[in-house]
Amino acid sequence: MSVLSGKKVLLGITAGIAAYKTASLVRLFIKLGAEVQVIMTPASKDFITPLTLSTLSKRPVHSAFYEKEEENELWNNHVALGLWADIMLVAPATANTLSKMTNGVCDNLLLATYLSAKCPVYFAPAMDLDMYIHPATKNNLEKLQSFGNRMIPATSGELASGLVGEGRMAEPEEIVAFIQNDLLDQLPLKGKKLLMTAGPTYEAIDPVRFIGNHSSGKMGYAIAETAANLGAEVVLISGPSNEEIQHALIKRIDVQSAEEMYFAVHKHFGSCDIAILSAAVADYKPKKVATQKIKKEEATLEITLEKTKDILASLGKLKEDQFLVGFALETDHELENARAKLQRKNLDLIVLNSLQDRGAGFATNTNKITIIDAALNVKPFDLKSKAAVAVDILNEIIAKLAL
Repeated sequence: MSVLSGKKVLLGITAGIAAYKTASLVRLFIKLGAEVQVIMTPASKDFITPLTLSTLSKRPVHSAFYEKEEENELWNNHVALGLWADIMLVAPATANTLSKMTNGVCDNLLLATYLSAKCPVYFAPAMDLDMYIHPATKNNLEKLQSFGNRMIPATSGELASGLVGEGRMAEPEEIVAFIQNDLLDQLPLKGKKLLMTAGPTYEAIDPVRFIGNHSSGKMGYAIAETAANLGAEVVLISGPSNEEIQHALIKRIDVQSAEEMYFAVHKHFGSCDIAILSAAVADYKPKKVATQKIKKEEATLEITLEKTKDILASLGKLKEDQFLVGFALETDHELENARAKLQRKNLDLIVLNSLQDRGAGFATNTNKITIIDAALNVKPFDLKSKAAVAVDILNEIIAKLAL
Protein backbone atom coordinates (compact mmCIF):
# COMPACT_ATOMS: atom_id res chain seq x y z
CA MET A 1 0.00 0.00 0.00
CA SER A 2 1.27 3.46 -0.90
CA VAL A 3 1.29 6.45 1.41
CA LEU A 4 -1.00 7.98 -1.24
CA SER A 5 -3.68 5.34 -0.71
CA GLY A 6 -6.92 7.02 0.33
CA LYS A 7 -5.54 10.51 -0.27
CA LYS A 8 -7.59 13.10 -2.12
CA VAL A 9 -5.44 14.70 -4.80
CA LEU A 10 -6.42 17.94 -6.50
CA LEU A 11 -4.55 18.15 -9.80
CA GLY A 12 -4.31 21.58 -11.39
CA ILE A 13 -3.34 21.57 -15.05
CA THR A 14 -2.13 24.69 -16.84
CA ALA A 15 -1.47 25.53 -20.48
CA GLY A 16 1.89 23.96 -21.24
CA ILE A 17 2.85 21.26 -23.72
CA ALA A 18 3.72 19.01 -20.77
CA ALA A 19 -0.01 18.82 -20.01
CA TYR A 20 -0.11 15.73 -22.20
CA LYS A 21 1.74 13.88 -19.41
CA THR A 22 -1.07 14.44 -16.94
CA ALA A 23 -3.07 11.51 -18.29
CA SER A 24 -0.30 9.20 -17.05
CA LEU A 25 -0.10 11.19 -13.84
CA VAL A 26 -3.80 10.66 -13.10
CA ARG A 27 -3.49 6.94 -13.81
CA LEU A 28 -0.54 6.61 -11.43
CA PHE A 29 -2.40 8.33 -8.60
CA ILE A 30 -5.47 6.16 -9.15
CA LYS A 31 -3.34 3.00 -9.28
CA LEU A 32 -1.85 3.90 -5.90
CA GLY A 33 -5.30 4.22 -4.36
CA ALA A 34 -5.75 8.00 -4.45
CA GLU A 35 -8.86 9.92 -5.48
CA VAL A 36 -8.15 12.54 -8.14
CA GLN A 37 -10.08 15.70 -8.95
CA VAL A 38 -8.80 17.61 -11.98
CA ILE A 39 -9.03 21.38 -12.43
CA MET A 40 -7.88 22.84 -15.75
CA THR A 41 -7.21 26.37 -16.83
CA PRO A 42 -9.31 27.15 -19.91
CA ALA A 43 -6.22 27.37 -22.14
CA SER A 44 -4.91 23.97 -21.00
CA LYS A 45 -7.74 22.31 -22.93
CA ASP A 46 -5.76 23.05 -26.10
CA PHE A 47 -3.17 20.50 -24.95
CA ILE A 48 -5.27 17.68 -23.47
CA THR A 49 -9.03 17.12 -23.42
CA PRO A 50 -11.20 17.15 -20.30
CA LEU A 51 -12.84 13.97 -21.62
CA THR A 52 -9.57 12.05 -21.34
CA LEU A 53 -8.95 13.25 -17.80
CA SER A 54 -12.51 12.75 -16.57
CA THR A 55 -12.49 9.21 -17.95
CA LEU A 56 -9.25 8.38 -16.16
CA SER A 57 -10.15 10.13 -12.90
CA LYS A 58 -13.80 8.98 -12.98
CA ARG A 59 -14.80 12.50 -11.97
CA PRO A 60 -16.03 15.55 -13.91
CA VAL A 61 -13.22 17.92 -14.78
CA HIS A 62 -13.70 21.54 -13.71
CA SER A 63 -12.29 24.56 -15.53
CA ALA A 64 -14.73 27.38 -14.83
CA PHE A 65 -16.63 28.76 -11.86
CA TYR A 66 -19.84 27.38 -13.32
CA GLU A 67 -20.69 25.03 -16.15
CA LYS A 68 -22.30 27.14 -18.86
CA GLU A 69 -23.83 24.19 -20.67
CA GLU A 70 -25.69 23.11 -17.53
CA GLU A 71 -29.28 24.34 -17.38
CA ASN A 72 -28.99 25.28 -13.71
CA GLU A 73 -25.44 26.66 -14.05
CA LEU A 74 -24.15 25.03 -10.85
CA TRP A 75 -21.29 26.83 -9.18
CA ASN A 76 -17.97 24.99 -8.86
CA ASN A 77 -17.13 25.99 -5.31
CA HIS A 78 -13.39 26.70 -5.17
CA VAL A 79 -13.45 26.86 -1.37
CA ALA A 80 -15.04 23.40 -1.12
CA LEU A 81 -12.51 22.03 -3.62
CA GLY A 82 -9.64 23.47 -1.61
CA LEU A 83 -10.98 21.98 1.62
CA TRP A 84 -11.68 18.59 0.00
CA ALA A 85 -8.06 17.97 -0.97
CA ASP A 86 -5.35 16.29 1.10
CA ILE A 87 -2.81 17.30 -1.53
CA MET A 88 -2.85 19.86 -4.33
CA LEU A 89 -0.52 19.49 -7.29
CA VAL A 90 -0.10 22.03 -10.07
CA ALA A 91 1.47 20.25 -13.03
CA PRO A 92 2.53 21.55 -15.39
CA ALA A 93 3.06 24.88 -13.65
CA THR A 94 3.77 27.38 -16.43
CA ALA A 95 5.65 30.65 -15.95
CA ASN A 96 2.36 32.51 -16.26
CA THR A 97 0.61 30.47 -13.54
CA LEU A 98 3.66 30.56 -11.28
CA SER A 99 3.65 34.35 -11.47
CA LYS A 100 -0.05 34.49 -10.64
CA MET A 101 0.34 32.08 -7.72
CA THR A 102 3.20 34.18 -6.36
CA ASN A 103 1.32 37.45 -6.58
CA GLY A 104 -2.15 36.29 -5.61
CA VAL A 105 -3.73 36.88 -9.01
CA CYS A 106 -7.07 35.09 -9.04
CA ASP A 107 -8.49 35.08 -12.55
CA ASN A 108 -9.54 31.43 -12.96
CA LEU A 109 -10.91 28.51 -10.96
CA LEU A 110 -7.53 26.85 -10.51
CA LEU A 111 -5.97 29.94 -8.94
CA ALA A 112 -9.00 30.60 -6.75
CA THR A 113 -8.78 27.02 -5.49
CA TYR A 114 -5.03 27.34 -4.88
CA LEU A 115 -5.61 30.44 -2.75
CA SER A 116 -8.31 28.56 -0.80
CA ALA A 117 -6.38 25.32 -0.27
CA LYS A 118 -5.52 24.29 3.29
CA CYS A 119 -3.49 21.25 2.25
CA PRO A 120 0.17 20.91 1.15
CA VAL A 121 0.64 22.33 -2.36
CA TYR A 122 3.17 20.87 -4.80
CA PHE A 123 4.05 22.40 -8.14
CA ALA A 124 6.04 21.05 -11.08
CA PRO A 125 7.45 23.87 -13.23
CA ALA A 126 7.44 23.40 -17.00
CA MET A 127 8.64 25.97 -19.53
CA ASP A 128 11.38 26.72 -22.02
CA LEU A 129 14.99 27.16 -20.94
CA ASP A 130 15.21 30.95 -21.19
CA MET A 131 11.95 31.37 -19.31
CA TYR A 132 13.06 28.96 -16.58
CA ILE A 133 16.36 30.73 -15.92
CA HIS A 134 14.93 34.25 -16.14
CA PRO A 135 15.41 36.19 -12.87
CA ALA A 136 11.66 36.86 -12.62
CA THR A 137 10.91 33.12 -12.77
CA LYS A 138 13.68 32.30 -10.30
CA ASN A 139 12.26 34.90 -7.93
CA ASN A 140 8.77 33.41 -8.26
CA LEU A 141 10.06 29.89 -7.59
CA GLU A 142 11.87 31.03 -4.44
CA LYS A 143 8.93 33.06 -3.22
CA LEU A 144 6.44 30.27 -3.75
CA GLN A 145 8.60 27.91 -1.72
CA SER A 146 8.90 30.53 1.03
CA PHE A 147 5.09 30.36 1.28
CA GLY A 148 5.44 26.66 2.18
CA ASN A 149 4.72 25.26 -1.28
CA ARG A 150 6.88 22.33 -2.39
CA MET A 151 8.62 22.52 -5.76
CA ILE A 152 9.20 19.38 -7.80
CA PRO A 153 12.28 20.49 -9.74
CA ALA A 154 12.24 20.61 -13.51
CA THR A 155 14.69 18.34 -15.28
CA SER A 156 17.04 18.84 -18.21
CA GLY A 157 16.24 17.51 -21.64
CA GLU A 158 14.90 18.38 -25.06
CA LEU A 159 12.30 21.14 -24.84
CA ALA A 160 9.38 22.01 -27.10
CA SER A 161 11.43 24.78 -28.71
CA GLY A 162 14.10 22.31 -29.74
CA LEU A 163 16.54 23.63 -27.16
CA VAL A 164 18.13 21.27 -24.69
CA GLY A 165 18.35 22.33 -21.06
CA GLU A 166 16.46 22.91 -17.82
CA GLY A 167 12.74 23.53 -17.79
CA ARG A 168 11.31 20.16 -18.72
CA MET A 169 8.59 18.99 -16.33
CA ALA A 170 9.54 15.98 -14.24
CA GLU A 171 8.12 12.71 -15.53
CA PRO A 172 4.89 11.46 -13.92
CA GLU A 173 6.74 8.66 -12.10
CA GLU A 174 9.23 11.18 -10.72
CA ILE A 175 6.44 13.51 -9.57
CA VAL A 176 4.60 10.73 -7.75
CA ALA A 177 7.82 9.45 -6.15
CA PHE A 178 8.70 12.99 -4.99
CA ILE A 179 5.31 13.43 -3.32
CA GLN A 180 5.41 9.98 -1.72
CA ASN A 181 8.89 10.55 -0.28
CA ASP A 182 7.95 14.03 0.92
CA LEU A 183 4.85 12.71 2.68
CA LEU A 184 6.85 9.90 4.26
CA ASP A 185 9.46 12.34 5.54
CA GLN A 186 6.74 14.21 7.41
CA LEU A 187 5.27 11.13 9.10
CA PRO A 188 5.94 10.75 12.84
CA LEU A 189 7.21 7.16 12.61
CA LYS A 190 9.44 7.73 9.58
CA GLY A 191 12.75 5.95 10.12
CA LYS A 192 11.39 3.84 13.00
CA LYS A 193 11.33 0.05 12.96
CA LEU A 194 8.30 -1.53 14.61
CA LEU A 195 7.96 -5.17 15.60
CA MET A 196 4.36 -6.38 15.78
CA THR A 197 2.87 -9.73 16.78
CA ALA A 198 -0.70 -10.70 16.00
CA GLY A 199 -3.12 -13.61 15.99
CA PRO A 200 -3.15 -16.85 18.01
CA THR A 201 -0.61 -19.64 18.23
CA TYR A 202 -1.51 -23.26 17.57
CA GLU A 203 0.14 -25.88 19.78
CA ALA A 204 0.07 -29.30 18.16
CA ILE A 205 -1.45 -32.32 19.92
CA ASP A 206 -0.94 -34.60 16.93
CA PRO A 207 -0.64 -33.99 13.15
CA VAL A 208 -4.29 -32.89 12.87
CA ARG A 209 -5.24 -31.40 16.26
CA PHE A 210 -4.03 -28.45 18.24
CA ILE A 211 -4.63 -26.24 21.25
CA GLY A 212 -5.45 -22.67 20.26
CA ASN A 213 -7.71 -19.72 20.96
CA HIS A 214 -10.23 -17.50 19.21
CA SER A 215 -7.87 -14.62 18.32
CA SER A 216 -8.42 -13.43 14.74
CA GLY A 217 -5.42 -11.11 14.53
CA LYS A 218 -7.63 -8.15 13.58
CA MET A 219 -6.23 -5.82 16.26
CA GLY A 220 -2.60 -6.56 15.50
CA TYR A 221 -3.10 -6.21 11.78
CA ALA A 222 -4.86 -2.87 12.27
CA ILE A 223 -1.93 -1.59 14.36
CA ALA A 224 0.60 -2.83 11.80
CA GLU A 225 -1.18 -1.09 8.92
CA THR A 226 -1.66 2.15 10.86
CA ALA A 227 2.01 2.17 11.91
CA ALA A 228 3.10 1.68 8.30
CA ASN A 229 0.81 4.52 7.22
CA LEU A 230 2.60 6.66 9.81
CA GLY A 231 5.93 5.86 8.17
CA ALA A 232 7.20 2.94 10.27
CA GLU A 233 8.98 -0.04 8.77
CA VAL A 234 6.96 -2.91 10.23
CA VAL A 235 7.85 -6.55 10.81
CA LEU A 236 4.55 -8.34 11.44
CA ILE A 237 4.94 -11.77 13.01
CA SER A 238 1.58 -13.45 12.70
CA GLY A 239 0.13 -16.63 14.05
CA PRO A 240 -2.53 -18.40 11.94
CA SER A 241 -4.94 -15.71 10.71
CA ASN A 242 -7.31 -15.11 7.82
CA GLU A 243 -6.45 -11.40 7.85
CA GLU A 244 -4.67 -10.05 4.77
CA ILE A 245 -2.36 -7.09 4.53
CA GLN A 246 -0.52 -5.45 1.64
CA HIS A 247 1.80 -2.54 2.33
CA ALA A 248 5.24 -1.70 0.99
CA LEU A 249 6.47 -0.99 4.53
CA ILE A 250 5.17 -4.22 6.11
CA LYS A 251 7.07 -7.51 6.09
CA ARG A 252 4.84 -10.37 7.22
CA ILE A 253 6.30 -13.48 8.80
CA ASP A 254 3.91 -16.38 9.41
CA VAL A 255 4.39 -18.75 12.33
CA GLN A 256 2.30 -21.48 13.96
CA SER A 257 3.46 -22.19 17.49
CA ALA A 258 4.58 -20.14 20.49
CA GLU A 259 8.06 -21.58 20.02
CA GLU A 260 8.22 -20.37 16.40
CA MET A 261 6.92 -16.94 17.43
CA TYR A 262 9.49 -16.76 20.24
CA PHE A 263 12.42 -17.28 17.88
CA ALA A 264 11.02 -14.99 15.16
CA VAL A 265 10.46 -12.17 17.68
CA HIS A 266 13.93 -12.53 19.18
CA LYS A 267 15.49 -12.47 15.72
CA HIS A 268 14.06 -9.00 15.02
CA PHE A 269 13.79 -7.42 18.48
CA GLY A 270 17.37 -6.15 18.61
CA SER A 271 16.94 -3.97 15.52
CA CYS A 272 13.53 -2.50 16.35
CA ASP A 273 12.64 0.79 18.03
CA ILE A 274 9.13 -0.17 19.11
CA ALA A 275 7.71 -3.62 19.85
CA ILE A 276 3.97 -4.16 20.24
CA LEU A 277 2.99 -7.70 21.19
CA SER A 278 -0.73 -8.18 20.66
CA ALA A 279 -0.61 -11.89 19.75
CA ALA A 280 -2.65 -14.23 21.94
CA VAL A 281 0.19 -16.66 22.58
CA ALA A 282 -0.76 -19.99 24.15
CA ASP A 283 0.40 -20.20 27.77
CA TYR A 284 0.63 -24.00 27.64
CA LYS A 285 1.45 -26.64 25.05
CA PRO A 286 1.29 -30.45 25.03
CA LYS A 287 4.42 -31.88 26.64
CA LYS A 288 4.44 -34.67 24.10
CA VAL A 289 3.18 -34.36 20.52
CA ALA A 290 1.93 -37.57 18.94
CA THR A 291 3.54 -38.34 15.60
CA GLN A 292 0.40 -40.08 14.33
CA LYS A 293 -3.26 -39.08 14.64
CA ILE A 294 -4.63 -40.10 18.03
CA LYS A 295 -7.48 -42.58 17.55
CA LYS A 296 -10.76 -42.12 19.41
CA GLU A 297 -10.63 -45.30 21.45
CA GLU A 298 -11.07 -44.34 25.10
CA ALA A 299 -13.89 -42.39 26.71
CA THR A 300 -11.39 -39.83 28.02
CA LEU A 301 -8.02 -38.54 26.92
CA GLU A 302 -5.40 -37.04 29.18
CA ILE A 303 -2.87 -34.58 27.79
CA THR A 304 -0.03 -33.30 29.94
CA LEU A 305 0.68 -29.63 29.32
CA GLU A 306 3.81 -27.59 29.98
CA LYS A 307 4.36 -23.85 29.95
CA THR A 308 5.41 -22.12 26.75
CA LYS A 309 8.20 -19.55 26.77
CA ASP A 310 7.00 -16.13 27.92
CA ILE A 311 7.89 -13.98 24.91
CA LEU A 312 6.90 -10.65 26.43
CA ALA A 313 8.75 -11.24 29.71
CA SER A 314 11.87 -12.31 27.83
CA LEU A 315 11.86 -9.08 25.84
CA GLY A 316 11.37 -7.07 29.03
CA LYS A 317 14.63 -8.53 30.32
CA LEU A 318 16.47 -7.87 27.06
CA LYS A 319 15.22 -4.40 26.16
CA GLU A 320 17.62 -1.48 26.04
CA ASP A 321 16.23 1.51 24.14
CA GLN A 322 13.20 -0.27 22.72
CA PHE A 323 9.69 0.89 23.65
CA LEU A 324 7.86 -2.26 24.68
CA VAL A 325 4.06 -2.58 24.63
CA GLY A 326 2.04 -5.56 25.79
CA PHE A 327 -1.63 -6.53 25.84
CA ALA A 328 -3.69 -7.92 28.68
CA LEU A 329 -7.01 -9.66 28.11
CA GLU A 330 -8.73 -10.02 31.46
CA THR A 331 -12.05 -11.29 32.79
CA ASP A 332 -11.78 -10.10 36.41
CA HIS A 333 -9.70 -7.69 38.52
CA GLU A 334 -8.73 -6.14 35.20
CA LEU A 335 -6.75 -3.07 36.31
CA GLU A 336 -5.01 -4.88 39.12
CA ASN A 337 -3.89 -7.73 36.87
CA ALA A 338 -2.84 -5.40 34.05
CA ARG A 339 -0.74 -3.21 36.37
CA ALA A 340 0.96 -6.29 37.79
CA LYS A 341 1.75 -7.58 34.29
CA LEU A 342 3.13 -4.19 33.25
CA GLN A 343 5.58 -4.13 36.14
CA ARG A 344 6.43 -7.83 36.18
CA LYS A 345 7.35 -7.85 32.50
CA ASN A 346 9.10 -4.45 32.44
CA LEU A 347 6.78 -2.85 29.89
CA ASP A 348 6.47 0.79 28.85
CA LEU A 349 2.73 0.52 28.12
CA ILE A 350 0.09 -2.11 28.48
CA VAL A 351 -3.19 -2.20 26.58
CA LEU A 352 -5.99 -3.69 28.63
CA ASN A 353 -9.02 -5.47 27.13
CA SER A 354 -11.82 -6.82 29.26
CA LEU A 355 -14.05 -9.61 28.06
CA GLN A 356 -16.71 -8.02 30.29
CA ASP A 357 -16.96 -5.14 27.79
CA ARG A 358 -19.44 -5.75 25.02
CA GLY A 359 -17.84 -5.35 21.58
CA ALA A 360 -14.30 -6.01 22.85
CA GLY A 361 -12.12 -9.09 22.61
CA PHE A 362 -11.59 -11.71 19.94
CA ALA A 363 -12.94 -11.79 16.37
CA THR A 364 -14.85 -8.50 16.56
CA ASN A 365 -14.34 -5.40 14.42
CA THR A 366 -14.50 -3.18 17.51
CA ASN A 367 -12.53 -2.92 20.71
CA LYS A 368 -12.60 -1.07 24.00
CA ILE A 369 -9.26 -0.49 25.65
CA THR A 370 -7.59 1.09 28.65
CA ILE A 371 -3.95 2.11 28.37
CA ILE A 372 -1.68 2.04 31.42
CA ASP A 373 1.82 3.56 31.25
CA ALA A 374 4.98 2.82 33.24
CA ALA A 375 3.99 5.43 35.84
CA LEU A 376 0.70 3.52 36.28
CA ASN A 377 -1.37 6.32 34.78
CA VAL A 378 -4.66 4.91 33.51
CA LYS A 379 -6.34 6.20 30.35
CA PRO A 380 -9.65 4.60 29.30
CA PHE A 381 -11.08 4.85 25.78
CA ASP A 382 -14.58 4.41 24.39
CA LEU A 383 -15.67 1.49 22.21
CA LYS A 384 -14.31 2.09 18.70
CA SER A 385 -13.44 0.27 15.50
CA LYS A 386 -10.14 -1.58 15.74
CA ALA A 387 -8.71 0.76 13.10
CA ALA A 388 -9.53 3.74 15.36
CA VAL A 389 -8.16 1.90 18.40
CA ALA A 390 -4.91 1.34 16.50
CA VAL A 391 -4.64 5.11 15.98
CA ASP A 392 -5.21 5.72 19.72
CA ILE A 393 -2.51 3.23 20.70
CA LEU A 394 0.06 4.63 18.29
CA ASN A 395 -0.74 8.21 19.25
CA GLU A 396 -0.01 7.31 22.88
CA ILE A 397 3.32 5.76 21.87
CA ILE A 398 4.25 8.76 19.73
CA ALA A 399 3.40 11.10 22.62
CA LYS A 400 5.50 9.07 25.06
CA LEU A 401 8.46 9.05 22.69
CA ALA A 402 7.88 12.77 21.89
CA LEU A 403 8.21 11.98 18.18
